[in-house]
Amino acid sequence: MNNKTKPKSTILIVDDEPNILSSITEMIEAWGYSTMNAFSGSDALHMIDTHHIDLILSDQVMPGMDGLALLKEVKAKNNDLPFILLTGHGTIDKAVIAMRQGAADYLLKPCKKDEIQLSIERVLKFSQLDTENRELKKYISDLFGFEKIITKSPHMHHAIKLAAKVAGMQDAAVTICGESGTGKELLARAIHHNAGCIASRFVGVNCAAIPAPLLESELFGHIKGAFTGADYNRQGKFDLAQQGTILLDEIGDMPPDVQPKLLRVLEERCYESIGSNIIKDLNLRVIATTHHDLEKLVTYGKFRRDLFHRINRFPIFLPPLRDRKEDIPLLADHFLKKFRQELGKPLPGISKSGMNVLMEHQWPGNIRELKNLIERAAIITDGELIRSDHLTTDTRKTRRPDTDIQLDIRIPTDKFSMTAATEQIKDIILKRCNGNKSKAADMLKVNRNRFYR
Repeated sequence: MNNKTKPKSTILIVDDEPNILSSITEMIEAWGYSTMNAFSGSDALHMIDTHHIDLILSDQVMPGMDGLALLKEVKAKNNDLPFILLTGHGTIDKAVIAMRQGAADYLLKPCKKDEIQLSIERVLKFSQLDTENRELKKYISDLFGFEKIITKSPHMHHAIKLAAKVAGMQDAAVTICGESGTGKELLARAIHHNAGCIASRFVGVNCAAIPAPLLESELFGHIKGAFTGADYNRQGKFDLAQQGTILLDEIGDMPPDVQPKLLRVLEERCYESIGSNIIKDLNLRVIATTHHDLEKLVTYGKFRRDLFHRINRFPIFLPPLRDRKEDIPLLADHFLKKFRQELGKPLPGISKSGMNVLMEHQWPGNIRELKNLIERAAIITDGELIRSDHLTTDTRKTRRPDTDIQLDIRIPTDKFSMTAATEQIKDIILKRCNGNKSKAADMLKVNRNRFYR
């Protein structure tokens, strides 16, 4: 059982009349609050500097510094400290001014006990919610701010700089390109957060994972009876992302039938749910991500050219991890700290041999692969440095000759042909086989005589 009790809120009561100050103090303490007293505005300011105060309850008419002047000084010191002003009927105009200057409430004298109690409860509750909201925003900022992206790579800094510039331009469609595992969604969330959007209004759609017949409904929603199986109204991702961001993940894999419908939405900045005639305005940012070369997909006829130009207004490229190896030690240390906390075990670091393994690997899975490898090593170690043998796994191999063969063929455009490609493949395989024509023929599954033509 938790015996901890919530600390009492401390209310600073300011009034130059000792009898009034005493009676208000006694009344408020009976409600379970802690109190402090000040007979003047200057005394109150001194107490704010030296004590924790949750709320100020001050009279308006006082010699020297009156309630309005005190309010101004308090807000200059701590704008988040709530302030309730007690005022007579003759100073109602000043009470209105006080509200405009940041007072949380004002009460007319003579005040009823329940009026004071309800005002204090309401103001303190609102202040608590406001504090929690600010703390939540800070927490989210710590998670998704641009400054939280771990890198010292010039290429990554360039990408982050571009993202920071476009964050405030909601109508600018952004396309983030990069291999799988390079952090495309992380950058998209940073753009969303730094635009000041509500965290929950970041809505992602995996265009590659949803079958074409369902994707349109997933994006735009539908009304009851729109098609067989539509038994109820359903909001789409565009509905859920209003005043926020929709992330079209792997847009290069979007089915061709859906592409013209998305294009229309982006061009007209409005959309309709399936089966509905109600037009809804589009009030959100669109961020697309892809690991494909979209221009090549356009050339191959797999992606609409007009949609490409619509979403590619502000492209950002994220380099693969093999092109930013200076970040590997930073990222490895970050993941070690994470798993040290999650696993609750000592993880002193990575040995020189282990770091050499990480630096030499080509990382086809990029940061995601690095995280998985560090997690595996963290699990199997027992308080010692992570060594190279802890990192021995098939994921370290950049090629697996027994299962995959990768060829790098480069032919000038004016000389490209099937014959030229075939000849270059033969030359590459022959070199890999150290000039052994029989072995090369076996690899290519052709007659050895092909190497004598």
